[in-house]
Amino acid sequence: MIFEPFTMKGVSFKNRILRSSIGGRTAYYDGTVSTAWKNFEKRFASNDVAGIISATIAIDESRWAPLEYPKIAHDRFIPPMREAIRQVKAYDCRYIMQLGDGGAHVQMGLFPQSADSKSSSRGLDLLYGYRSISSEMSTEDISQTISEFAQAARRVREIGCDGIEITASKGYLIHQFLNPGVNRRKDGYGGSVDKRFRLLREVINAVRGEVGDDYIVGVRISAEDFNHLPLFNVRWPIVFPWRHHWRGSTLKETLHYAQELEKLGVDYLHISSGYGFINPKENPGAFPYKEVRMFASYTRHLSAKARVRSDVLNLMPEWLAHLTVGHGWKFEPGKHAEYGKKFKEVVKIPVIANAGFQDRDLIERVLTDGSCDLVSMARPLLANPDLVKQYREGVRMPERPCTFCNRCAVRTAVFPLGCYDPSRFKSIAEMEAQILGWSAHPDEVVEEEAAAAAAAVPVGVTPN
Repeated sequence: MIFEPFTMKGVSFKNRILRSSIGGRTAYYDGTVSTAWKNFEKRFASNDVAGIISATIAIDESRWAPLEYPKIAHDRFIPPMREAIRQVKAYDCRYIMQLGDGGAHVQMGLFPQSADSKSSSRGLDLLYGYRSISSEMSTEDISQTISEFAQAARRVREIGCDGIEITASKGYLIHQFLNPGVNRRKDGYGGSVDKRFRLLREVINAVRGEVGDDYIVGVRISAEDFNHLPLFNVRWPIVFPWRHHWRGSTLKETLHYAQELEKLGVDYLHISSGYGFINPKENPGAFPYKEVRMFASYTRHLSAKARVRSDVLNLMPEWLAHLTVGHGWKFEPGKHAEYGKKFKEVVKIPVIANAGFQDRDLIERVLTDGSCDLVSMARPLLANPDLVKQYREGVRMPERPCTFCNRCAVRTAVFPLGCYDPSRFKSIAEMEAQILGWSAHPDEVVEEEAAAAAAAVPVGVTPN
């Protein structure tokens, strides 16, 4: 089943494995993609994935973070992306660009910026974002954001991508409107389920108006929000009824959203869960305590909240951090396939399941039993870029599998993209060679990695 082709709106995918959204500092300081971005994407395309879903590409010129992440907020970003995508697609790999706006969850900048506080409502979120208090967007702000999504979509089609994915998950701006524990608006964009859905509806309509009915438009959506995770987080003010504050959107609400999205002409749904990035449900696996603490220290200069967050995480004993901030973090293989089956019961459009996939037998099972139509993964492919080729050779699990330690999910906001689990490598040199190999063409890195392994430094030993 893995290697059966799949066609969506006339676009053919050669197998059922997609590389899902994963990003890092692969752009220049103005947001223009670099050679590293092109080669990062080509590494997966050259290793037989059927399609790539990009990292969330910023649609807003100023609300953009972390630094050196790509933007698509202006026509000047089109030419370098067009050439890169042309090279990716030369490997018979489809490319879908994920568009999003982090809203108040934008996490990094040189200095505090008021634009990075924009959200559905005013309030405090201790763990996500760096502005102390988020600010409520005006209707003019909302109209501007809708226009930015539409213009970004136009650019994506001009670039030559095969489709667009709208980010309505990860705790980003659209998710901040969908979540009843965060959206406390009293106007037409908040209150009832349908009013909270209004921003996403208007974004979809505006995007479709720019790209036409013959172009793939998908949505990444959180099946359930689990607002109470991470347990240590504090949101203020408290929202009543309490279930909205504690749980956020439930599966019942998101299944309703799915039906509405199908009516709007959305071509597929990409299923995850949880609220905020990173969170225990969207990134099943270990709690990356040291990396979270490192990131908090890196951004502590940006607000009073950021300083408090950093101080608490640095002073808290590691065992206590795992009991509080780390509560709920565990590995659940293919968990979102269960949600995928629920969505497929209420919609007829394709469903992509994400997170916790690496075992070939599990992937075969969820595809065969109809839980989803395609499977997306990022961390296992970052660990083993040739994983799909290994599946084709009959391998069930790679020799050095991804451990789902989640170090990459945080470190790549500060350092180069790559796997940062030393237990997977014979030496520090070998690990660094893979991390830094993205700057080279896929065909050029094999000899470099072999040379690095030959000059191995034992893991845990710091070179002089």
